[in-house]
Amino acid sequence: MKPFVDFLPILLFFGAYKLYDIYTATAVLMAATVLQTAYIYKTQQRLELMHKVTLVLVLGFGALTLGLHDERFIKWKPTVLYGAMTLGLAFAHWVSRKNVVQLLLGTQMELPERVWARLNLVWMLYCAFMASINAYVAAYYSTEDWVNFKLWGYAFPLVFIIAQGLYIAPHVKLRGADGAGPAP
Repeated sequence: MKPFVDFLPILLFFGAYKLYDIYTATAVLMAATVLQTAYIYKTQQRLELMHKVTLVLVLGFGALTLGLHDERFIKWKPTVLYGAMTLGLAFAHWVSRKNVVQLLLGTQMELPERVWARLNLVWMLYCAFMASINAYVAAYYSTEDWVNFKLWGYAFPLVFIIAQGLYIAPHVKLRGADGAGPAP
C-alpha cells in the first residue's frame, strides 16, 4: 500500500497532464499531495521531515505556477528539493559531523560505521545527480518531455534503492520492534 500512496500524486499529475494541460496537472498534484500528506498523518500519527518539505514545495511552486501561469516553477521544484537535500546532507556530514542516513535508519538496522559513512556520501551524490538531471531536462526539453521524464525517471530511485539494498545486505543486522538488538 505504501508504494501506491507514495506514487499516487505523480501518477495523477501525469494523467491530468495527458488529459488536460500542465496547469490542471499542477492543481491535481497539489490536491493529491495534500490528501497524501493527510492520509500519512492519519495512519502514522506523524509526518517525516521529507513529507513536510515536499508538501511545502509542491504547494509553493504549484501556487507560483498557477498564479503566474508559468510552468517553469513546477518543473524546477524537483531540482530545488533534491538540491536542498544535497546541501542538507553535506552540511550535516561535514559541518555538524552527523550522518543523517544513520539518524533516519539507525533505529531499524545496525551497520558498521564505514557502511553508514558510504551510504551518507552515496545519498549526497544521488541527490546531486537527481537535482542536476531534472535541471537539465527542465531547461533544455519541452514540458511534454519533462512530464514523461518525471514518470519514467522514477526508474532512477528504484535502481538506487535496489543497489543500496544489495550493498548493505551483507552488513545489515535488523533491530527488534523495540529498537534494541537483533530481530527474532
